Amino acid sequence: MSLSSTLPRRALASAAVIITAVAVAVPASTAAPTRASTSAKSTAAVNGYTSRVVGTFGSAGTVRGHFVPVRSAVVGGVTKVQGDLTVTLRRASGALVGRVHRHDVALPVRGSGAHLTSARSTSAATAASCPVLHLVLGPLDLNLLGLHVHLNRVVLDITAQSGPGNLLGNLLCAVVHLLDMTNPSLLNLLSLSNTLNRIIARIT
Repeated sequence: MSLSSTLPRRALASAAVIITAVAVAVPASTAAPTRASTSAKSTAAVNGYTSRVVGTFGSAGTVRGHFVPVRSAVVGGVTKVQGDLTVTLRRASGALVGRVHRHDVALPVRGSGAHLTSARSTSAATAASCPVLHLVLGPLDLNLLGLHVHLNRVVLDITAQSGPGNLLGNLLCAVVHLLDMTNPSLLNLLSLSNTLNRIIARIT
């Protein structure tokens, strides 16, 4: 079910979400997309994400691609992330079946797959350690090009400049805290969705 069919276009406005597609780099190859944004400050905050999609179809067909998050919402008691899915389908022989781009893919957030790690950049603008949110989405079954496709794994790695008062870094920690809950209430699910929307607004 597409989130767009169950939610008004601006139903998430209360979460102060501003979704843009400015400076999102989507490479022509199947490599994961990356994005970086630099502020006007001399100590620029650099935010971005990478995504990886792995799936199968038929007896040994492979699905590889990337997922661009657009918004989050709670649907049927499950926090989901809706976005744009771009994948390449190949048979076991390596023969290309086709490439597909879908705008209406909604993936469930899996709490057990999220954790924070630490990464260090060699860039002068990102010399400090950055918190990284490793968020696992899916799995999901789709019909692409008339083929039944199973997405085994969709992963989002979100990075942010660390430092006192850094909003995005704090948001990443908030997401992990909410995902750690064994039986989250609807209020917690809505809080998770709103926090994800605020993160998406800052990385896209």
